[in-house]
Amino acid sequence: MEKIRCAWCEKDDLYRAYHDNEWGKPVYDDKTFFEFLVLESFQAGLSWYTILKRRENFKTAFDGYNYRKIAAYDDVKVEELMQNSGIIRNRLKILATVNNARRFMEVQKEFGTFSEYIWSFVGGKPIVNQFSELKQVPATTEISDALAKDLKKRGFKFLGSTVVYAHMQATGMVNDHLQECWVRNQ
Repeated sequence: MEKIRCAWCEKDDLYRAYHDNEWGKPVYDDKTFFEFLVLESFQAGLSWYTILKRRENFKTAFDGYNYRKIAAYDDVKVEELMQNSGIIRNRLKILATVNNARRFMEVQKEFGTFSEYIWSFVGGKPIVNQFSELKQVPATTEISDALAKDLKKRGFKFLGSTVVYAHMQATGMVNDHLQECWVRNQ
């Protein structure tokens, strides 16, 4: 029997695998949260598919998303990344990633883990929405607005409300799988 998925992922097998195995599944480890912060911030203004195709290149370029290493990047490393054709070569986004690694560790110091901090915005459990059509899924919510505002106050860059909501979807803080989607009920 054919699996019914959210329509946005039917582009190809890469998209379907991401949808089926990752998108909307709750994340609790800081390394994965940081990975998605990096990827989502690079996605700003681009399609998620553009980033997903380059995901392994990003992982290699950014030392496996080791935020401690990234926080120590210097101008030489930034220039090296600017020459890497496997990633999005946007200086502001690269510098934001270095900055965000430093801010990420500050949040960890304050809250114990980044996971504790970010999950507090949804009361510690996923919000399960009841959408039947893609057009019902919002680009932002009051919660993503509040989280983006708090991240900005803490010095994070390239993480506005739309990017933050996409991050919340990707990390399972919200479940926006459509009602007919087979993944939703797993």
